Amino acid sequence: MPADKTRTMKDFLGSAQVFATAVRDVMESRLLRQVSGQQVSQAQLKLLALVQQTETPSVTDAAAFLGVTKAAASQTVEKLVRRKWLRREEDQADRRSARLSLTEAGERLLREYERVRADKLGKVFREYSSQDLRRLSDILDRVSAEIVNHTAKPEDICLQCGIYFRERCLLRSLIGRTCFYQRHRGAKQESARSSPKRPKHKLSN
Repeated sequence: MPADKTRTMKDFLGSAQVFATAVRDVMESRLLRQVSGQQVSQAQLKLLALVQQTETPSVTDAAAFLGVTKAAASQTVEKLVRRKWLRREEDQADRRSARLSLTEAGERLLREYERVRADKLGKVFREYSSQDLRRLSDILDRVSAEIVNHTAKPEDICLQCGIYFRERCLLRSLIGRTCFYQRHRGAKQESARSSPKRPKHKLSN
């Protein structure tokens, strides 16, 4: 391989690392502190987002999504339950398991976080067109897909793109797999379609 391409590849990975650190450790950490003080960590926020976007996941689901042990996921869930962000209910079909859902406070937290993040991103990306951002995201997706595809079990890897509520993900089309988040998101969408709609009632004066 030519030496200049080797250097360019290293530069690209370095730039990707700088970008990821800037997003995670600078922007998102500060926005989360702004919204919740010190009450919610980034891992806890990811779990709340998972619960919001999927069909009542279990603690086992949370552990798989976060890439941690079930014991560690249980501790994260317990903290969120104590702080009234998350609700834990016994699964009637399997009493050894518990289903997770957001409380009203948890819903408000995610809405506020999304609001302040959208405002910040609007300022950060104001000089870039939608076309520019789409081309860049396509390149990053393709490189990420190749990295994942060169692992022993790519189907077991979750890159947690659901945290950004992505409907479009090149990882699925390039690798040909259905990731953890999409399987559970699909379950929620199917449940919503099959549930009867409640009639709307007008308030009387």
